[in-house]
Amino acid sequence: MKWLYCQIECFSTYLEKTFVNDPFGRVLGGEKYRMQTKWEKIEKNKVNLHVEVEAEKLDEALDKAFKKVVKRINVPGFRKGKVPRKIFESRFGVEALYNDALDILLPEAYEQAINENGIEPVDRPEIDIETIEKGKPFVFTATVIVKPEVELGEYKALEVPEKDFSVKEEDIEAELKQLQNRHAELEVVEDGEVQNGDIAVIDFEGFLNGEPFEGGKGEKYSLEIGSGTFIPGFEEQLIGMKKGEEKEIQVTFPENYHNEDLAGKETTFKVKVHDIKRKKLPELDDEFAKDVDFETLEELKADIKNKLEERAKHEEEHYRRDTVIEKATENATVEIPEVMIENEIQAMIREFEQQLAYQGLNLDLYYQFTNSDEAALKEQFKNDAEKRVKTNLVLEAIAKAENIEVTDEEVEKELEKLAEQYKRDVEEIRSLFTARSNGLEGIKSDIQIRKTIDFLVEQSK
Repeated sequence: MKWLYCQIECFSTYLEKTFVNDPFGRVLGGEKYRMQTKWEKIEKNKVNLHVEVEAEKLDEALDKAFKKVVKRINVPGFRKGKVPRKIFESRFGVEALYNDALDILLPEAYEQAINENGIEPVDRPEIDIETIEKGKPFVFTATVIVKPEVELGEYKALEVPEKDFSVKEEDIEAELKQLQNRHAELEVVEDGEVQNGDIAVIDFEGFLNGEPFEGGKGEKYSLEIGSGTFIPGFEEQLIGMKKGEEKEIQVTFPENYHNEDLAGKETTFKVKVHDIKRKKLPELDDEFAKDVDFETLEELKADIKNKLEERAKHEEEHYRRDTVIEKATENATVEIPEVMIENEIQAMIREFEQQLAYQGLNLDLYYQFTNSDEAALKEQFKNDAEKRVKTNLVLEAIAKAENIEVTDEEVEKELEKLAEQYKRDVEEIRSLFTARSNGLEGIKSDIQIRKTIDFLVEQSK
């Protein structure tokens, strides 16, 4: 008979925790059973795992299942929970205990079997129960999708193209200009025309084929001309308008616009200018420097230069790391099971949902605003998800090939760093990770990946 994990409540919960916390499906812990196991590859990334557990363990699981089930059973002549085992089995049959026994026995047996055989699942397997009968060995087969093998290409002495990260005078001036703009004052222009860089306070309404369309209307909207906020061509046509003036302008929506009803369509907007506000920039002198907590303009420029150089240093580090990772990944060959990509997409959607929550939004609102749905979002994430999975697999394979290991001291330092970051006690952080499935193993994995990337950078040229 076929059993899927979703049919076994306890096992399903166990697996959910396992695969959420470890996408490669590693499982730890569990009682040691006396069992016989064998496995065979049936496809490139799929194996059949045959497991036979001694009869004694099934009988123990049935005993535990009875103690659990009997508490809910009412039998005339017996108090609730006090029905003798023989009476229960004669009335309901021992088969009534099999589901609960499986909840107890199957997770631990499966966990031990994959660990003993060095199998690394990447998804929930399909379970085929071959024998479950009191007094006999418990026999099942698990069809398991496993982590794929990586064929590494060249990953040492990777060439990183030269790129100029030096800070130039124009970079400093551009940063200073941005600071100047942030401290600009807005003055209302009573008699004049809209210019590039002005803030135009406008009413607008869009029409497609003479009919207003949803989302195309706004009142007293402050639009910075030249910011590129609106559809291409819209802002430019406001230049030259005066306060109180009304005008119709024509714009064509981009072909790749998210709203299919408007994509590539020519539309008309009725616009009215209520106010024109113009930035009054402060003079770049020592007085301005004092307003931003520096004694002189030269001191301000020196500070800007230092910050830009520090930023450039980090950018260069990221550039080298990103380049060697990308090249090592491109040079490797691996056939990724589709389920790994799907799991990564789901992880990316959860990350995206958290980002939306910080902005006071949720996925439903996002779908409404962008006229999309979950399927479109998945498709949007698919390429990046596949790249993420391949990159992780390749880095892990390099770590294994180069015997890059993580020491207990390195784990301890990472826990201390996390404790400092979150202002918590180290032991509290340790207990939080220890309580999670593969919590400390996850920390080790992260450190190992970082060390592997450092190795690639050191080996690059």
